[in-house]
Amino acid sequence: MGSLPNKIEIVPAILVKSREELLRKIEIVRPYAKKAQIDVMDGVFVPNKTIGVEELQDLPDGIEYEFHWMVQKPEEWIEKINGSFLHCVHAEAKMDFEKVKEAVRRNSGRIGIAINPPTQAEVVDGYIKDVEEVMVMAVNPGFSNQKYIESVEEKIKKLRERYPKMTISVDGGINAETIGRAAKAGANKFYTASAVFSAKDVGKAIKKLKEEAEKHGR
Repeated sequence: MGSLPNKIEIVPAILVKSREELLRKIEIVRPYAKKAQIDVMDGVFVPNKTIGVEELQDLPDGIEYEFHWMVQKPEEWIEKINGSFLHCVHAEAKMDFEKVKEAVRRNSGRIGIAINPPTQAEVVDGYIKDVEEVMVMAVNPGFSNQKYIESVEEKIKKLRERYPKMTISVDGGINAETIGRAAKAGANKFYTASAVFSAKDVGKAIKKLKEEAEKHGR
C-alpha cells in the first residue's frame, strides 16, 4: 500500500426509524468501532424518512458520532443538536451554508460536504475551505442495501488529485468486494451499513473491511 494522507477509517452507518433501534445498533458496533454515522432523512430531500432530531439527544458514551443530513435546510436540524460532531450536508440540498457554519460552530463541530452520484466533483470547490471531509455517494441516497455505482471512482480520483490531504469518504454499497476499488481510487474513509450489520461477527467484518482498504489504498 502507498502512503495515504489520511488513515483508513471504517465507520458503521446507522439508518433507523426509532430511538430503540438506534440504541440497539449503537450497542452492536460500539465494541468494535471508534465512530458511528447516523443517517437522517426527511422524506423531502430523499423519499425515505428516518429518525427525527428529538430522538438524537443524549446518545450513549463510548463512541464518536457523525451525522449525515439527507435533508433540506440542514441548518434547521443541526442547530437542535448539542455536541461537537461532524455534520455532513449535501451540496444538492436547499440550504443556507452560512447558517450551517454558524450552527456547527456554536457547538465546536466540524463540517463535511456530500455529493450525489450525478453531481460533478467541481461542485465541492466552493465549500472546500470550510470542510474537513468530502463524502462521495456511491448510491443515490434514500435507502440502505443498494448496489455500488462504479462510475463514481473517477470522481474520487479527481478529488484526491485536487485535494491530496483531504479526507475523502465513500458512502453506499461498501462491502468487502467494493471497498478495495474505492480505496484504490483514493478514498480513505468508508461508511458501511449492510456489510457490518448483516455480518454474523461484526468485529471480524470491520477488521476485514479495513484490511481490504489498506491492501488496495494508494
